[in-house]
Amino acid sequence: MRIALGIEYDGRAFSGWQSQSHGNTVQDKLNQAIAKIADDASRTIAAGRTDAGVHAAMQVVHFDTEVSRPLTAWIRGVNAFLPDDIAVVWAQEVIPQFHARFSATARSYSYFLLNSPVRSCLLAGKVGWFHQRLNVDAMQAAAVHLLGRHDFSSFRAAECQAKSSFKDLQQLDICWQDELIRFDFKADAFLHHMVRNIVGALVYVGKGALMIDDMASLLAACDRTTAPPTFMPDGLYLTGVSYPAVFDLPSQANLSRLSLWR
Repeated sequence: MRIALGIEYDGRAFSGWQSQSHGNTVQDKLNQAIAKIADDASRTIAAGRTDAGVHAAMQVVHFDTEVSRPLTAWIRGVNAFLPDDIAVVWAQEVIPQFHARFSATARSYSYFLLNSPVRSCLLAGKVGWFHQRLNVDAMQAAAVHLLGRHDFSSFRAAECQAKSSFKDLQQLDICWQDELIRFDFKADAFLHHMVRNIVGALVYVGKGALMIDDMASLLAACDRTTAPPTFMPDGLYLTGVSYPAVFDLPSQANLSRLSLWR
């Protein structure tokens, strides 16, 4: 049978999602915990990879197993063998045609940015930080230039392995509460570092180093060297994965579980 899981994790202690030889990745820890319940080696497939230091409020994975277990075993049972910074939040049996990566129609990310003259030790690793007061209105106006289907090469990491740099950015909302700015992204798929590179460019707009219309010029250039540096990973969260209704799966995390935004 095929099981789908919703996973959340704090990415600070891990070398990203993807399994590596040293074993210190989210996927390695999850595979080991599932194997304890399945009594056999299990290989999870995720909706998408996250980098070192990047978090997930809802990563979606699937795996195949020959054993029958109640869904609670794939949640509480697996959690008993996971480190405190990884948790299964839901489990569901799915049809064999479901694939966590290839069945997905969209992914959502949120980036949390502390805009304060002084860094926070309590939120270290959980949010990005920028000391200079940012013009959120200008950032919102610049973000409009990125909506729709475009070649996002200017916001693509050099090591990105995606076959196409064209992506459909369906949402880029920016809101703020006190000193915390939240960027909400949704696209059919994302390039490597695409969200962090866009956030970096928007911060440049917010501090006045770029004008609002410069965002359209950066996008049209299709040249990573023309855009500002990649922003820090700390505040980036995978927050949802969308699937066709036939699979009947949750599509979005409850952001109140992050205790960052109320």
